[in-house]
Amino acid sequence: MTLDETPNHTHSTNPLLTLNYESALESLGDDYYDKVVAEEFPQHILRWRNNAILPRLGLDPQSVKDEDFINAFGKFEYREPLLALRYHGYQFGQYNPQLGDGRGFLYGQVRGIDGELYDFGTKGSGRTPYSRGGDGMLTLKGGVREVLAAEALHGLGVRTSRCLSMIETGLGLWRGDEPSPTRSSVMIRMSKSHIRFGTFERLNYFQRPDLTQKLLNHVIEQYYPHLQAENEKYALFYAELVQRVAELVAQWMAAGFCHAVLNTDNMSITGESFDYGPYAFIPTYDLQFTAAYFDYYRRYCYSQQPGICKLNLELLQEPLKAIIPQNDLDTGLSKFAEYYQAEYRSLMLKKLGFADLQLEEADELLRLTITFLHDSQIGYHQFFADIATTFSHKWRDDPALVMNGSDIIPPLGKSATFDNWCFLYHQILNHFDLDQMDKISKTLTETNPKTALLRPVIESVWERITEDDNWQPFYDLVETLQTGK
Repeated sequence: MTLDETPNHTHSTNPLLTLNYESALESLGDDYYDKVVAEEFPQHILRWRNNAILPRLGLDPQSVKDEDFINAFGKFEYREPLLALRYHGYQFGQYNPQLGDGRGFLYGQVRGIDGELYDFGTKGSGRTPYSRGGDGMLTLKGGVREVLAAEALHGLGVRTSRCLSMIETGLGLWRGDEPSPTRSSVMIRMSKSHIRFGTFERLNYFQRPDLTQKLLNHVIEQYYPHLQAENEKYALFYAELVQRVAELVAQWMAAGFCHAVLNTDNMSITGESFDYGPYAFIPTYDLQFTAAYFDYYRRYCYSQQPGICKLNLELLQEPLKAIIPQNDLDTGLSKFAEYYQAEYRSLMLKKLGFADLQLEEADELLRLTITFLHDSQIGYHQFFADIATTFSHKWRDDPALVMNGSDIIPPLGKSATFDNWCFLYHQILNHFDLDQMDKISKTLTETNPKTALLRPVIESVWERITEDDNWQPFYDLVETLQTGK
């Protein structure tokens, strides 16, 4: 009996199952993955569906029912093979050859209407050969936190994976960092690729340069196709990856985001941000802010992120040097700081309202901004939001009016740094006419949302879920993050 002859025609009517799935990674062969079976869950409650990204798949959200999500991404009907990807990685500086997809798998790959290839990867879908004694599950709180992180970062302009769905699964899980038993979930993460730095590191561990080159050719073909015809395509790939990663970490830093676990198995070969565990947004400009309670030596603290990402790119050279000359790798990596500084400068000036500020005062304005935020320890996100909400054309007339109305700034004369910042901001505004002032106001509003995803905000939403099973505050928060209001 074929699928079309079965009594259940879910597969033929479910838009999520009839997408044009591609076997791009599967076609590489089973040196890169293991075929696995999904867990069967006792319960399926759809808690989140990301209607905002369905159009990218060519789907009208109104044509996709909640039941379609449950059948496709909770019961995993009619979808195979499911692939647990193999990889290694440096975890907190130590090489670990015992890794791999331990609670997830590659569900499928789909070409978006933009022509890009997207991966659907699960999290919390059960044990695999790489579970290492774990249960392969995801807590409901972990799912909630990842949905929120991805939507917040996307709204802030960070290149990030996003969650397509989250389903509560009815299992009670035991965790050391949550009151247990705690509720469980399974999530679908949509990203450019689940191939990691650690995917290449594993091949080097087994001394398989042939498989490394095969994988590298695949990565360039699928994710760097503009380099396909270049004679130096391998060197150009690494140089572009360096640029993408440098720009990504600059986006995190400007957004005030601390990823928390920047192991090489959490670094994407496409330079995209993904896998949000114990992350946090900084409350104040604290360079030592550390998101993970288990990061005792602050290896992945806020200020260390650029250096760690550069180090991870350097570690990636070890497997790549079997294909790419060391000189080319060194040349590519040498541009990291230049790319990072250019992106960070651009993003921070944009947070100050200036989309393209060529004035020589720009660097001094940035220096004063960072100095004031560091010394005062006022709310990092609130500071920029208040610039947007208090902005006035009158700031051109009198520096004393700059940020007048904000509750967090010091009174005139209490901070020389802030007074100098106000005067310089006032001076810079006098280079712009009225139409340009409107553009500055618009840039400020679009770049600096009023709501920041700080820990108390997440906890308040989670409290309503645990106490009353009230999901409305969660949905309201997601909408706020998506709209920037």
